[in-house]
Amino acid sequence: MSDWNTAVIDEFRANQGKVSGNFEHIPLLLLHTTGAKTGRERIVPLAYQVVGDRFAVFASKGGAPTHPDWYRNVVANPSAVVEIGSETVPVTARVAQGDERDQIWQRQKELLPAFADYEHQTTREIPVVVLERTS
Repeated sequence: MSDWNTAVIDEFRANQGKVSGNFEHIPLLLLHTTGAKTGRERIVPLAYQVVGDRFAVFASKGGAPTHPDWYRNVVANPSAVVEIGSETVPVTARVAQGDERDQIWQRQKELLPAFADYEHQTTREIPVVVLERTS
């Protein structure tokens, strides 16, 4: 895990899900995944969108040409955990498709225009991952 992620995670946990700096006004969760290759737990801070009783996260990787590692992890191992505020929630991840994906993605670009920038920086379709509570 990068030092940058570690600092965000530490601040998130110290302040019940609130962070300063670049993420100050962005809904943020911590996604715990199981490494697709290593089987080890990985934790990544991600912007999210509430979709009914589910959460959506976005495999944008800042517009990079490849998917982020966490995306490959949840595709290989869809059982995951999220930290939201001070709550820890077990979830099952699935990749949104078709109209569902398009609606969630469009809303995310409206909520956080940086995601539209990421879309323009890459030729790949940015996956939308829906996290459904398992308990």
